[in-house]
Amino acid sequence: MRYVECPEEYYGAGPDISVFLAGGITNCPDWQQEMVTLLSDSDLTLVNPRRKLWEDAQAVAQIEWEHRHLTRCDAVLFWFPSETICPITLYELGAWCFRPKKIFVGCHPNYARKLDVEVQTRLERVNLVVVSTIRDLAQQVLDWNGKKELNRFHRDADQPGGVK
Repeated sequence: MRYVECPEEYYGAGPDISVFLAGGITNCPDWQQEMVTLLSDSDLTLVNPRRKLWEDAQAVAQIEWEHRHLTRCDAVLFWFPSETICPITLYELGAWCFRPKKIFVGCHPNYARKLDVEVQTRLERVNLVVVSTIRDLAQQVLDWNGKKELNRFHRDADQPGGVK
């Protein structure tokens, strides 16, 4: 596994498959490190927006970094923890549901907007399964990565314009 953490740049070049770890950063546990541990034996590149050191002056740079890397990565993994609503993550999920990119979605069982995420996602990505644990979310990524073919931008049935 390769690991990239903000503010390091990832350019997406090469044969590796990359996954952006989208989800709560503020006022919630560091679930990203748990995901890194669960995927550590894979050949994936994990791109983590959570910085070790944060200063308010970095806000614009952070937003721009996240946008660049969401675009550069092959897949986006969304996790919604119970501690916060994650309004920016909700926005990003909505935006990426309509783009031809592989996405994975998980919500803690006590996430306040879990039903909204499940229904809204199902309406656009009919075959996408929203899971309730970080472990199940990691397993979806591992299963997908294990089935990949030479085409790193392959379409899955849950993607807009994919086979339904």
